[in-house]
Amino acid sequence: MEDQAHHADVQDLARFGYKQELRRALGVYSSFAVAFSYISPSTGIFTLYALGLGIGGPAFIWSWPIVVIGQLIIGLNFAEVSSHFPVAGSVYQWTKYLSNPTYSWFTGWIYLFAGVLTVAAVVATVPLVLIPLLNSLGMDIPNNLDSQRNIAFLVLLSTTLLSIFGVRLVAIVNNTGVVFEILGMVVFALVLLFFYAHQSPGVIFDTTELTASGNPFGTFLAAMFMSLFVIYGFDTASTLAEETKNPRREAPRAVIAAIVGAAIIGAIFLFATLLAVRGNIHDYVTAIGEGKAAPPVDIITGNLPKWAADLYLFVVFAAIYVCCLAIQTATIRLAFGMARDGKLPFSRVYNKVNPTLHTPVWTCVLIGVLAAIPIVYYAGVFLIAIGATGMIYLSYILGNIAILIARQRGWPKESAPFKLGSWGMIINVLGLVWGISMFVNFLWPRAASNPPVSSLPNLPNLGPIGDIPLFEATLGVILILGFIYWLVAQRNAPATRAIAPAGSPAA
Repeated sequence: MEDQAHHADVQDLARFGYKQELRRALGVYSSFAVAFSYISPSTGIFTLYALGLGIGGPAFIWSWPIVVIGQLIIGLNFAEVSSHFPVAGSVYQWTKYLSNPTYSWFTGWIYLFAGVLTVAAVVATVPLVLIPLLNSLGMDIPNNLDSQRNIAFLVLLSTTLLSIFGVRLVAIVNNTGVVFEILGMVVFALVLLFFYAHQSPGVIFDTTELTASGNPFGTFLAAMFMSLFVIYGFDTASTLAEETKNPRREAPRAVIAAIVGAAIIGAIFLFATLLAVRGNIHDYVTAIGEGKAAPPVDIITGNLPKWAADLYLFVVFAAIYVCCLAIQTATIRLAFGMARDGKLPFSRVYNKVNPTLHTPVWTCVLIGVLAAIPIVYYAGVFLIAIGATGMIYLSYILGNIAILIARQRGWPKESAPFKLGSWGMIINVLGLVWGISMFVNFLWPRAASNPPVSSLPNLPNLGPIGDIPLFEATLGVILILGFIYWLVAQRNAPATRAIAPAGSPAA
């Protein structure tokens, strides 16, 4: 029976013109786990908790349900599309079949570098937890940019090697890590909530920092970046479709389950840690701005016994490491999907799957090298994380536009296991409204989230270019390089191959 199911998946992939080369080893739980690991509430919260609480005060927690609802709308739309296109590459593949070669190429190009930046951001998050943990165990590692950069490089090297040695190994590490993350975040959050609650539950309605800023709405939008950085990457379940059993059914389920699971766990943790802040919470917020407090690590270590705090930091370290692995795996599959189609520079060098390891080895190496570049010019994880998130949101917008245009032309015409029916158009439009509004938020020049390029260390004097906000400059460089390459190599690329009718052995 299992052989028949595998044969059906192989034949389904052949309709898109692709041979089964990657190992189809991910089951129901593994598909959910890899999408959940990409979202990883532990990682996103630890990366930008200080930004959210430090800018918006305790009321920043309300950004969480807002972002959850907005991203769930996106997730529902993507779940339906993933049920129709079970091939490696998610947004790139969807736009390839629903729009035209030029549009899909630029969408894939942007999404590729969004993934690369996300890998760099999550790798750079590991030191925020690992350094306090190691120091608590007796080591003496300075918590500065140099130490963080060096640890990030070592983590990136290890995740690149794991990615090379196969999706089954990645799945084992990933599945174990998800269990640790879910249990760790929920159990320790409940311990804080029941035994170490120093603040009143009403603290979440305290808007002191928002009103004091003189621009409550703009301040809240800046504080929202923490939540925005957490809940994305749920389309990873579709990105690994060629390695998933029965992906048309399981990938959409994994997309929705990952969002809902992360939303619940993240809400419990955020509420518990806010209530666990000792003393006057506004003094604590001020200390964050002065660099004298580093939440949520010092909230954990300041309340729990040393052994429990160390155990929690280890659990979070494991969760963030697994998140690194999931994000890198997804980005590698996207790059492989594009390289296999001949859509990336020198793709013939790295678009092959190793027959023994069943992984695109040189694509793994390529993504590892690209992710190392932002860390060379490391100026803190906040800026990399915000840039990565903004690029992801742009990719999702481009994907949603292509899906909306296809819906207006009558798509979907074939049935699939997951379908929105008459709600599809409404959800699609709402997703676009949400995505575009948040992308404007990313473009907003702010010292905390989008400073000028000249604020980065290790860069030469760039003259007037140094005054450009960092996010716009990063996006501009990626688009300019992409346009040059498209003009030279992709402008006259052939049209997308047709999908063969159901029951056909190949396209």
